[in-house]
Amino acid sequence: MPYVNIKVTGGSEAPTAEQKAELIRGVTDLLGRVLNKNAATTVVIIDEVAMDNWGVGGETTTVRRQKAKFNS
Repeated sequence: MPYVNIKVTGGSEAPTAEQKAELIRGVTDLLGRVLNKNAATTVVIIDEVAMDNWGVGGETTTVRRQKAKFNS
């Protein structure tokens, strides 16, 4: 039984319900096509992580996005 965990930033940039459904379908189809896995037993979990809880390069995503807006 394949288990896939997708983590995305939440808040204002969180994917819509339609986008989440598309991700779940797409990942399930990909595992079926590439690894011959049964869609009925494929589990896909999407976790939304607050941007203050997601860090890259020593900074939260909130800070990085603010800097990107300021620099553009």
